[in-house]
Amino acid sequence: MPITANDPKRKTWLDIPGDTDFPIQNIPFGVFLTRDDVITIGTRIGDYAIDLGALHQLGYFEGIPLTDDIFLQDTLNDFISDGKKTWRLVRNRIADIFDANNPKLKDNQDHRNTVLFTLDEIEMQMPVQVGDYTDFYSSKEHATNIGTMFRDPDNALLPNWLHIPVGYHGRSSSIIPSGIPVHRPQGQTKPADSDSPVFGPSQRVDFELEMAFITTDANHLGEPIPVDEAEDYIFGMVLFNDWSARDIQKWEYVPLGPFLAKNFASSISPWIVTMDALEPFRTASPKPEKELLPYLKYSGDKSFDINLEVFLQPEEGEENSLSKSNFKYLYWNMSQQLAHHTVNGCPVNSGDMMASGTISGSSEDSFGSMLELTWSGTKPIKLKDGSERKFIEDNDTVIMRGFCQNGNSRIGFGEVRSKLLPVYQPKKK
Repeated sequence: MPITANDPKRKTWLDIPGDTDFPIQNIPFGVFLTRDDVITIGTRIGDYAIDLGALHQLGYFEGIPLTDDIFLQDTLNDFISDGKKTWRLVRNRIADIFDANNPKLKDNQDHRNTVLFTLDEIEMQMPVQVGDYTDFYSSKEHATNIGTMFRDPDNALLPNWLHIPVGYHGRSSSIIPSGIPVHRPQGQTKPADSDSPVFGPSQRVDFELEMAFITTDANHLGEPIPVDEAEDYIFGMVLFNDWSARDIQKWEYVPLGPFLAKNFASSISPWIVTMDALEPFRTASPKPEKELLPYLKYSGDKSFDINLEVFLQPEEGEENSLSKSNFKYLYWNMSQQLAHHTVNGCPVNSGDMMASGTISGSSEDSFGSMLELTWSGTKPIKLKDGSERKFIEDNDTVIMRGFCQNGNSRIGFGEVRSKLLPVYQPKKK
């Protein structure tokens, strides 16, 4: 079935900015609270949010096999479970409805008043109920930087790293959408001049520039997903800020990896950009440096050219550019990650979220964390207001943006914006 929504010549009858992340060729999916306090599933074109539940009730998806309530839910999980054929049919139909040459909705003011919202009339929600969350560690540059800092520079990568997409199973309860602030975490740390740990606020709160993909129901217990079929089970992607407490992490991560250092929060962009929308921006992954085992060998281009940017904004201050990276730098691609995740028969469900790991490039301005940008605090970053940062300070806002661009079109993810608040203080009774 062709992806007609991607036609670069297609225009919309909606009045949208020329440089928008959300042209008619994007059509992402999300969940929002409307001006009438109703939660609905929707999409976005330009600066308009579109109520898909209302569109469906008004008959605009006639001929597509959808249940009556598929868009009247507070998560996308059931819609994602319907599979790739349904996602493509719905996305193609939305593009037709809002095409400049289609007067059906354009000329029906009552219907337009029902389905269209400006962005200040809605409040974005978590788009999926995340059942399981996996965090990979797939950037060779990032892994090399961390290994150089914390181990032997001549053996920065551990022996397994070039053979498997390293990952760990994390918590999902504290994955939150853009706009929700995060409190500075507390935990155990070990001062350099002490033999015993102390408890208190983390002094090294960091961001990690990542992206995450969301899966559909993919396999049964015991059934692996072949690497060249993996993309059939990936619905789309979001920007992902995997907040980290580096001092807590340093003390706790041996032997089982980070725990409290990571589980206090991860922030995502609220619009899921589909794999179909990203198709024009497909590109090659880095070539393997070691012979891969057969289940990780793939054909074709499995990565995507997605420009990524990180900014830091002090309270009442200006945005400061910290990093410019790209998703295509990742050594291990999503297809390999999903194939490896399931090669032992682990079942994957609708709404599962799998993060890429920090995405760093080879140049210092493309590093994806403060740990790397300041080289563990030894090279502070100077901001526009004259202040310096080694790590994230209270009331700083971290902003991540991502977009694809070629000669024909721009497809973006919007942003994930999160403010770091001081340590949580219980309200006095």
